[in-house]
Amino acid sequence: MKEITILSGKGGTGKTSITAAIAALAQHAVFCDNDVDAADLHLLLAPEVKEENVFLSAWQAEINQDKCTGCSLCMEYCRFDAIHLQEDGRLQVNPFQCEGCKLCEKVCPAGAIVTEQSDKNFWFISDTRFGAMVHAHMGPGEENSGKLVTKVRQEAAKIAADNALEYIINDGPPGIGCTAISALSGTDAALLVIEPTKSGWHDVSRLIELINTFGIKAYALINKYDINMEVSDEIASELAKRSIPLLAKVPFDRAMVKALTEGKTIVEYAPDALISQEIAKVWDAIK
Repeated sequence: MKEITILSGKGGTGKTSITAAIAALAQHAVFCDNDVDAADLHLLLAPEVKEENVFLSAWQAEINQDKCTGCSLCMEYCRFDAIHLQEDGRLQVNPFQCEGCKLCEKVCPAGAIVTEQSDKNFWFISDTRFGAMVHAHMGPGEENSGKLVTKVRQEAAKIAADNALEYIINDGPPGIGCTAISALSGTDAALLVIEPTKSGWHDVSRLIELINTFGIKAYALINKYDINMEVSDEIASELAKRSIPLLAKVPFDRAMVKALTEGKTIVEYAPDALISQEIAKVWDAIK
């Protein structure tokens, strides 16, 4: 099997819309949403959840107010300033500052502090009209998103192996952070979705540097290229210098907006449109 991860240097490039269109074109594939912090591929693929699983995230301390004596040792020892004295005299842990180091639990003489892993994160195995999909949901402020990306990719690989599928198609996260690193590690190829703006190229150039450290083959497409022809030509030139194949220049088309409002991919909504033909060219070239 081959794993293809679709990425962008920044948000708002149309990466997920392109991914969904490729999902509609691909056969013998499983689809995986690696953008676990802000997953949205499900909005277009409309998955029917078959299996829901809890993903245990970072450790969090919690104070049992019935046992707490108010000695404030925990607040004194906390290096992360995560424990605060409230107006009512109670000590309380700020979950957004707590790093789960468990020191407060160890120093509490009353045994009033318990540290447990967060269970507010989930991953799913679902069916879509195009095939199986693995995706996830993280609660606000939750940690270990990179590990959750690894988990959904592992489950997608199991599905592909069990069903003799040829491809795993990942909708990757934007940027170059932890989730992007987790999405790239071990993938066979990366498809870069680039918007024709100066900031778009600046951010994707950093992503290219990251991809190069993994030694992964990269391909590119410029989305909505005709909204700024000059910058599109500059990006094409820069891609050529870096030996990154430019597979297509996808035009802006209001049909894409109409397709999204109907919950369809562009290749379903307007299969004969130029935009659909260009995306089909991308998939043909990659596969």
